[in-house]
Amino acid sequence: MESLEVAERADRLLRFVARCLRHPGDTVNLRIQNQDPDTLNLSLAWTESTTIDEVRYFRDYLVRNGWLLKSVGHHYSVSIEGYGRIADVKGHPDATQAFVAMWFDGIMETVYENGIAPAIKRAGFKPMRIDKKGDVVKIDDEIIAEIRRSRFMVADFTHGNEGARGGVYFEAGFALGLGLPVIYTCRADMVDKIHFDTRQYFHTVWEGPDDLQVNLTNRIVALLGTGPNRPPS
Repeated sequence: MESLEVAERADRLLRFVARCLRHPGDTVNLRIQNQDPDTLNLSLAWTESTTIDEVRYFRDYLVRNGWLLKSVGHHYSVSIEGYGRIADVKGHPDATQAFVAMWFDGIMETVYENGIAPAIKRAGFKPMRIDKKGDVVKIDDEIIAEIRRSRFMVADFTHGNEGARGGVYFEAGFALGLGLPVIYTCRADMVDKIHFDTRQYFHTVWEGPDDLQVNLTNRIVALLGTGPNRPPS
């Protein structure tokens, strides 16, 4: 699997610390040895680390850059510059891509070409469907890499007689774990077949490509605003 760059892993630790703080100026205990197990496990997961030494390295890297401030003992807070770093990373110019997770079946091709893809483009973003990407060597690694490069995901849970598409559920879950917004869509006659774990989320329900295009465009703009590639009205 393609590994993350060191700087990106450090940025993830910074975002993790910020999420642990209820208010700016609060502190969190980042003592690596004898740390609270839940905090340690989450810091390992967020930074995709396998050892506590890696997490310690990223923590010290953030301190050296002035993005984390050490307080009493092993308590740390996010500096003003650290919050600026988080904002800069979120505003990253490459994050204009929208990953599409869906059932790759012939009957869905028109739905993608006339519904999902133009909706994403009308909102100002660029759609990425992994089966339409050239030169895919190892598809699982490519999927993970492209989700990481994306600003958000559109996940359509429509499926055929063979049952739910496990890949769509996996990809949506992975995106959520990264903190990416996931926009859920489903054909109207399949809504009652969505797995109960995701049924609680709002789904943009569609009858055909035309209404999907309109409603999905509106949903993207409402949640994320317009992207940098939005065509002139």
